[in-house]
Amino acid sequence: MESPTSLTQGAYAELRSELLACRFAPGEKLKIDDLCRRFAVGSSAVREALSRLASEGFVVSEPQRGFRVAPLSVDALRDLTDVRCSIEALCLRGAIEKGGIEWQSQVVAALHRLSHTSIWADKAARRYSEEYARAHEIFHEVLAAGCGSPWLLHLRAILFNHSERYRWFTGPLSKVDRDLDREHREIAEAALSRDSERAVALMNEHLQMTAKVILDAVSSGREPAAKSAKAKPSEADAPESAPRKRMRGASSV
Repeated sequence: MESPTSLTQGAYAELRSELLACRFAPGEKLKIDDLCRRFAVGSSAVREALSRLASEGFVVSEPQRGFRVAPLSVDALRDLTDVRCSIEALCLRGAIEKGGIEWQSQVVAALHRLSHTSIWADKAARRYSEEYARAHEIFHEVLAAGCGSPWLLHLRAILFNHSERYRWFTGPLSKVDRDLDREHREIAEAALSRDSERAVALMNEHLQMTAKVILDAVSSGREPAAKSAKAKPSEADAPESAPRKRMRGASSV
């Protein structure tokens, strides 16, 4: 029999993964009973997982009303992207300055894995594959790792994970076929050549392009209908906040 701690960790990991992949719509109410059935765990494990996810900003806790998926918004995306560009630049400059042969080898290996992993689970529906998502995470993680700063890497990981929700959101919205292999290859080549200015410029362009694709899609009204991978919730209303355009749809993966 699994311990309560392992059950909570399992529920947390599964729910977090589904939130990052936008399998729940922004603002969707998260019902305890439904999640218990979905992950085959008790209510205590689900509540603990939700509380942890709320502390990380992926879930919103509403007094007397329970939990909802954290909303996505234009303002939040712009802010997130700008801050991530700054942190990624610090990590990348540090890695280029300090990274040795082990770091270089890991960058080459991560790029090889990423470039040989299929991006789409369903190209017609523009749904990213789980394998590509993991390879993409490893590539960016390895690039930054050479900086050797635990705090910078911790901050970068937080920003990356929140960016993932928007990146998954991009797939079905985008009408632009980007050459992601080229983008990642050029970043890696600049880093391995110790060209900090070019590497940072390419990284900023890479991150800002993802944001631009989403913002262009939202402004043109191409948001998809909200769906859940294993359920059919009604359209969720994200909590009202300061004036900002909210993104109400999310891709189903």
